[in-house]
Amino acid sequence: MGRAFEVRKAAMAKTAGAKTKVYSKYGKEIYVCAKNGGADPETNLSLRRLMDKAKKDQVPSHVIEKAIDKAAGGAGEDFQPMRYEGFGPGNCMVIVDCLSDNANRTITDVRNCFTKTNAKLGAQGAVSHMFDHQAIFQFAGDDEDAILEILMEADVDVTDVEENDGKITVYAPHTEFYQVKTALTDAMPDINFETEEMSWIPQTETEISEDDMPMFEKFMDMLNDCDDVQDVYHNAITP
Repeated sequence: MGRAFEVRKAAMAKTAGAKTKVYSKYGKEIYVCAKNGGADPETNLSLRRLMDKAKKDQVPSHVIEKAIDKAAGGAGEDFQPMRYEGFGPGNCMVIVDCLSDNANRTITDVRNCFTKTNAKLGAQGAVSHMFDHQAIFQFAGDDEDAILEILMEADVDVTDVEENDGKITVYAPHTEFYQVKTALTDAMPDINFETEEMSWIPQTETEISEDDMPMFEKFMDMLNDCDDVQDVYHNAITP
């Protein structure tokens, strides 16, 4: 599982620089979360997680505060989450998560990404059953047994704990996100999470050939250029 996560992180790092609208995308997600669950991060844990993630990605405080204030005011757009699944170039599996106030625009934009790169948009559930929805935490450390003991003593359901190159990675069902974070923070108050997120981790991997790489890169760039696309998950291993 560790390799799949590192591939996912590498893909995110590669595309993050091209996301000129990253502030807008975070603002939209924070707005929806605050509008649906309340504008107080002390009681809306999902909002708190999003705010922490945005700050780690260097989103300015005024962008975060503006989105929360907008949600608290009760006005604004009515964004809805949408998920599309299919097979990208090289037959890799892809999940595309969107937030949109116009379903027709979003499906048109996403479908164009697939059709213009010889990819295939599938039905709901076409590939998501081949991914695990996981909470992931990564931090400095070298004793995975000690971390596993902490989590077991806190009665947290854990999928896996790995150590690699001086870093511990904890995988757990996405429903255990806050239980994992609370247990680790209580046991190690000075812990610094390099990664704390919920992600779709592929159960299998697909190697992309050199011939398919140009089309795969075009596919990813097109998706990341779509205003409504929030996250893209895939199982591709690139050369």
